[in-house]
Amino acid sequence: MRDLPSKEANLFREILKCYELKQYKRGFKGAEQILKKFPEHGETLAMKGLFYNHLDKKELAYEFVKKGIRHDMKSHICWHVFGLLYRSDKNYEEAAKCYAHALKYDKENIQILRDLSLLQMQMRNLEGYVDTRHILLELRPQNRQYWVAVAIGYQLLGTPELGVKVLATYEETLKDLPSTPDYEHSELLLYHNTLLEEVGDFQVALDHLDTIEKQVCDRKAVKEKRAKYFLALGRLAEAEAAYRDLLALNPDNMAYFDGLGKSLGLGGDRQTAEDEVKILEMFKQLQKEYPRSNAAKRLPLRYATGEAFVKVTDEYLRNMLRKGVPSLFVNIKTLYTDSAKEAAVEKLALGYLASLDKSKGFDHSGAVVEPPTALLWTLYFLAQHFDFKRETEQAMGYINRAIEHTPTLVELYMAKGRILKHAGDHVAAMGALNEARELDLQDRFINTKCTKYMLRADNMAEAEKTAVLFTRADIPNPLNDLVDMQTQWFSLEAGESNLRQGQIGRALKRFHQIDKHFNDYTEDQFDFHTYCLRKMTLRAYVSMVRLEDQLRSHPYYVRAAQDAVQCYVRLFDKPDGSESEEMEGMTEAEKKKFRSKQRKAELKAQQEAEDKKKKAAATAAETAKKAGGNAAAAAAAVKGDDDPEGTKYTKCEDPLGEALKFLQPLQQLAATRIETHLMTFEIYVRKNKLLLALRALLKSIKIDANHATLHEQLVRFALAVQKATSAKTLKPSVKAVIDKHWSELYGSHGQDLNAFNAGFIEKTKTQGSVADVISAAMSVYLIDPSKNLTKAEELLFSAEEE
Repeated sequence: MRDLPSKEANLFREILKCYELKQYKRGFKGAEQILKKFPEHGETLAMKGLFYNHLDKKELAYEFVKKGIRHDMKSHICWHVFGLLYRSDKNYEEAAKCYAHALKYDKENIQILRDLSLLQMQMRNLEGYVDTRHILLELRPQNRQYWVAVAIGYQLLGTPELGVKVLATYEETLKDLPSTPDYEHSELLLYHNTLLEEVGDFQVALDHLDTIEKQVCDRKAVKEKRAKYFLALGRLAEAEAAYRDLLALNPDNMAYFDGLGKSLGLGGDRQTAEDEVKILEMFKQLQKEYPRSNAAKRLPLRYATGEAFVKVTDEYLRNMLRKGVPSLFVNIKTLYTDSAKEAAVEKLALGYLASLDKSKGFDHSGAVVEPPTALLWTLYFLAQHFDFKRETEQAMGYINRAIEHTPTLVELYMAKGRILKHAGDHVAAMGALNEARELDLQDRFINTKCTKYMLRADNMAEAEKTAVLFTRADIPNPLNDLVDMQTQWFSLEAGESNLRQGQIGRALKRFHQIDKHFNDYTEDQFDFHTYCLRKMTLRAYVSMVRLEDQLRSHPYYVRAAQDAVQCYVRLFDKPDGSESEEMEGMTEAEKKKFRSKQRKAELKAQQEAEDKKKKAAATAAETAKKAGGNAAAAAAAVKGDDDPEGTKYTKCEDPLGEALKFLQPLQQLAATRIETHLMTFEIYVRKNKLLLALRALLKSIKIDANHATLHEQLVRFALAVQKATSAKTLKPSVKAVIDKHWSELYGSHGQDLNAFNAGFIEKTKTQGSVADVISAAMSVYLIDPSKNLTKAEELLFSAEEE
């Protein structure tokens, strides 16, 4: 409203209201009216740009907002609008700068301060978030959300005791407390109690819980917290009563059983024979109280040993096999960490099979005749058991016999496919899963598993046909539906299949899809920063924020990142693909012919994709026309793939820089995985950053000093250091650091790489794997390629013979 007459000032206020109500076209017309009389009014120009942004005209939006700022540099509205524009493009850093600039001209603007705090939380600038929320609290001390936001900021900063003080101060200001339990007030009180728990003062937390109990709606949370506090304070009798009360509510909750065991002084790491008797007796009583509880029957297997284990396991297995529970093996395979228990389970299961074959019962007495399905599920269990032990021949024998018994049971073919997969025969595994799929064509889960096995067998065409059976049928390209639904398993398996086939561009396209999904998850939290404070879902909100901070430690992202780094490293080593695996051993003329053939194939594929896209657009337009819709709009809505081969990824200028973008989250969230540091070495040794490569090797050694790939990397690092030393490019300061850690890498072998590798080869002869032999052979060749080729080949042939 700066420098506007009253009529236009009122119209400008209406424009602002239109924006709040999302009436963008009406607001745009109002801005046009003002600009006809005052074409250089900065705030109106900025608002016009903002309306352009919501009408999907980005370039015009930035043009008008910047023009507005030029005409009114000191307007907080112009800078606020510029920040909103950047925020809509998810450029949070620039948006925050614009908000900060706007606050220079209006320090107490509530809306700008709120928007700034949201950005600070999204970027995890927690110190700035607390400061901004403090300002808001001082401006509006009567607003509950501002008090809670400050407390949350302190909690996430790791100082929950300050959050406790903030909430205690707020609760003292409350005059009209709800007479009946109110959900929002209840959640606030429980959040306060959670902060007291995080502080670690359990007695204060327990006293507070007793005080607020009548005002809390979530009764189960109160009972869980009370039991937890009793246990932490050593008030075991009260803890026992509390956990028994919880078990009455849910007798299948494992945590309640663990808490009850601890309250009785049982279930610790150092279990005596007396403790074992007590805990088994406890579970016997619980089984009588809760006869339908599966947890009460399963947990004794964890604590029992020796003859007691055989007895309780015998009873458990018989009951499950009699009922025909397919998940039985999955339920008990965690016991196999103890070899004695594994042997006992095997002996029992084999005994059941022998008895069923002879007398149709689980024992040889013949007193009880089991149902015919008992034999089927025993065979199924034994097949899974021997597959877990990687005794493929026996596992196949049992599963084939089970299939002969009941050839229509889907689970049997799935188990067969899993056994074949573990044996390395992915094609046969795919065939078994396809048989399972054909038995039940309406089952999405089996369809999904079959698709995954097809991708692992590198049968991409069949996998795509199978996957789209359960996607939307009303879209031209059903595979796009898998991307829209964020079907990560498909992108990951398809990308790894492309990588195995040397299709680097297609593989990178898939891995970038997964990266985009995780970016979307991160962006999706933005709206919850406001919503959760308004609805007082505070405990869930803090849990979500902490989950988001660890999001990229998810196995899907870790695998995708590792594969993407591998792709980019290959691109760096062979940027033009001139020396791909298919071209090894070719003459120059043959290579030229091969490249020409590849180019023709690429052009043909692009043409086919373009034709398919045009056909899909025409079909969509025709369908829309028949339905009376807008044919042009329908055709425009068809999602085309302008780059099916992923060329934009293979043509990147800095492959190692792109690889680092995938790797950086892993360095923070997956630092305990050796693969993270092995990949880090591959990048930095190529960048010739030897100190960073050294750091990666030292971290790898701490995790697994005997890893096969690590040995090869140690040899390559030593050779890189030797090369840099010979070329006199190694700085004295860098050499000093490397020399300091040399013994940690190579032990007593010093600079003698032949002796270092010979020691590794000797170790592989007694306790090494095939991967170790391959690593040793590669190292032999790398040390002296001109002399050691024959020796390296001999090592590989010896591994093949073994």
